[in-house]
Amino acid sequence: LPSHSMRLGFRVAGTLACVGLGSALQLRPPLRPRADGAQMIGSLFELLQGGEAQMVKPEAALPGRQQVMPINDRHRVLGTKMGEVPDGHKVAVFANGCFWGSEKGIWRLPGDGIYSTAVGYCAGFTPNPTYEEACSGRTGHTEGVRVVYDPEKISFVDILRWFWEAHDPTSGMGQGNDRGTQYRSGFYWFDDEQKALIQASKAAYEQALGGRTITTEVAAASDFDKYGGLWFNAEAYHQQYLASAGARPYCSAQPQGVSLPPFEQWAPKGLEHHKPTLPEAFWAAHAPARGCSVVRSPNEPIAAGAW
Repeated sequence: LPSHSMRLGFRVAGTLACVGLGSALQLRPPLRPRADGAQMIGSLFELLQGGEAQMVKPEAALPGRQQVMPINDRHRVLGTKMGEVPDGHKVAVFANGCFWGSEKGIWRLPGDGIYSTAVGYCAGFTPNPTYEEACSGRTGHTEGVRVVYDPEKISFVDILRWFWEAHDPTSGMGQGNDRGTQYRSGFYWFDDEQKALIQASKAAYEQALGGRTITTEVAAASDFDKYGGLWFNAEAYHQQYLASAGARPYCSAQPQGVSLPPFEQWAPKGLEHHKPTLPEAFWAAHAPARGCSVVRSPNEPIAAGAW
């Protein structure tokens, strides 16, 4: 049995429950009961016995559907059009635990460089999965964040740094209380420059963590074209969830309190122009910290110079 201080995270019948023994029960919004609860309970027992969740094979993944998930037209906080990629803007897609807090941390970055954020299911095999399907582990997806950003106002390196520092990238198939392939860490590139920066920053952060092996999945977005694409939007109620009325500030992220080394130490040759736009003073004041610092922060973006 778990000790009094242990927190046990599990998915049963499509609902995530984060049980703090001796503390309050936190639940995600209620969801439909699943018909495959027995399989999910079996997976829970496997994790309790020390097993690591295994990726479903593509041929065994759920079939999915052609219907695209409808979401809100406008970002709840930024007011920008969801899904739009204006001229001169780029896209980044990553996964680092429960997507609620992951999304909020990015939309709050200062300087108007973040045009929009969305949460969804990425790097899997089932087209247009539902939340319940992704939670079952039978689609191969991980909970992710899609960021549309202006590289003239914020560097991809700033987004990378936030990604690395906002979670524990050495935790395998899960993050904190949330265990399963749907919580694995990942970053997916759309061009060769993103690829080089992701890989170089990964090596640098692994050294900063004292040589602990980073388990983050890094892959090309195009690798998933044969499965319908890298990205599928999550349900509308998940979008900017922590800024919605009545939102519960759940989080499972495990920031390690370790900074990504200075860009000059690991910058790939020829990509020095991607130097960070956010100063060290920003990170000193606002870097992700243990104890759910991100989800408990104000919803509004951090004001430029507020550090």
